[in-house]
Amino acid sequence: MRPEDTDGTGGNGLQVPMNWLSTEYLADDLLRTGDLMEPTTLEFRAGRDALALTMFLCGVPRDAPSSRALPGPRVDELRILTAYECTWRAWICERLAEAERNTAPGDPDLALARAAWRWLEETELLAADLDAIGPAPWDAADDQEVRVWTPAWQLGLPLGHLAVHLC
Repeated sequence: MRPEDTDGTGGNGLQVPMNWLSTEYLADDLLRTGDLMEPTTLEFRAGRDALALTMFLCGVPRDAPSSRALPGPRVDELRILTAYECTWRAWICERLAEAERNTAPGDPDLALARAAWRWLEETELLAADLDAIGPAPWDAADDQEVRVWTPAWQLGLPLGHLAVHLC
C-alpha cells in the first residue's frame, strides 16, 4: 500500500535518501559501463564513492535513467572536477560544510554522503606507487612493483575520472 503523504518520509517518518541512492546508482553505472575494475573490489567502491560524492555535491541530475543520459555540459563539469590536478579534496570538504549549513539536521542524503567521504578519507588501500616509477632503463633484476598505502579517494578519483571520459 502506498503512503498518502508525499513529503519523502515513506509514511512512517523514515526518510529515504533518494538523492544519494540515485546518484550512487549513476556512478555505479558509469564505472560498470567503462568496465575498468571488477565491481567486487575495494578500488571499484572507491571509484564509485568518489564519483557519487562529486555528482551529489555538484547537483548532477538525479532523474537521469542511466549514465548515458547525462547532459554533455554535466559530463564536462564532472571531467573538470575529477581531474588529477584539481583540488578535489578541498572542494569536497567545502561543499560538504556548505551542505550541512543549508540542510535540515538528520538529512539522510547528507548522512550517506558524509559516510562515503569518511570511508574514502579514512580507508587506505595498498596500491602501486606511481611516484616510484622512474625513467628507463630499469634494473631488470629489480622488477618488483613498489606498493604503498594510499587513501581510498586517491585511487577512486582517477578511476571515476576515467569512467566519466569513457561515457
